[in-house]
Amino acid sequence: MLARPEISAWRPRVPGVAEVLHAHFTEHAYPMHVHDVWTLLIVDDGAVRYDLNRREHGTPHDTVSLLPPQVPHNGSSATARGFRKRVLYLDLTQLDEGFIGPAADSPDLADPLLRRRVGQLHTALARRGDELEAESRLALVADRLRGHLRPRLAAHPPNAGRGVAHTLRELLDERLTDGVSLDEAAKLVHAHPTHLVRAFTAAFGIAPHQYLMARRIERARRLLLDGRPPAEAATASGFYDQPHLTRHFKRILGTTPGRYVPRTAGPERRRGPRRGPRPSPAAPAAES
Repeated sequence: MLARPEISAWRPRVPGVAEVLHAHFTEHAYPMHVHDVWTLLIVDDGAVRYDLNRREHGTPHDTVSLLPPQVPHNGSSATARGFRKRVLYLDLTQLDEGFIGPAADSPDLADPLLRRRVGQLHTALARRGDELEAESRLALVADRLRGHLRPRLAAHPPNAGRGVAHTLRELLDERLTDGVSLDEAAKLVHAHPTHLVRAFTAAFGIAPHQYLMARRIERARRLLLDGRPPAEAATASGFYDQPHLTRHFKRILGTTPGRYVPRTAGPERRRGPRRGPRPSPAAPAAES
């Protein structure tokens, strides 16, 4: 019998933080997917291995992992006992798109001070009324991340040649809800359908349909965190119906939309082992 994952997800009232996620997985493995925001990950127990930018990475002790938007990645436990993680999804106001290339090259940062500050930020985000503290700690975290990434910028000049793969990605983003057929996309992009699929997969490491589904899941998560019921979030995100959303949601996130964001969602209103943000030895009390 598969162990049910423990998940707590919410959107804090702190500008720049799109979502907070605390989770404990034993069997679940994330398939290749993509986000439109930055993923700032720390692992409190166990370890995670993942592929990003066609290279394998991991999360040894005290590592902070920064996964950039638009770059597909997967993830699974590197140990038999699973892993416990805390994740911040940061929007582009904290780190702009210019840092995507440097982060994709070296997403795992061995920085004990950054690790401690990220833990302190999680603690502040779990307490309502401490938004000013959370904003202050977020500013310190974002500044330290930029300090890691700035020295690498020279190796990543802007890409002048976009190509059909980038044009297709822009089209999929524009048609996120309504969708687009491969034949229609090929006509709009002026490329043969087979070449379009191969070019997209070669450029981004993920097939066009996988990219579209991951982006729809991303939108559904935001709507669920806004309090929209699963059926409404499904149709508003481009899914045929709620079962369609549930099938893909569980495949990517390891749980159903209803369990991901219970109707009483909120860090201080949750009860029980699955729903409340759990204090961790890696998240000490607030300090300078």
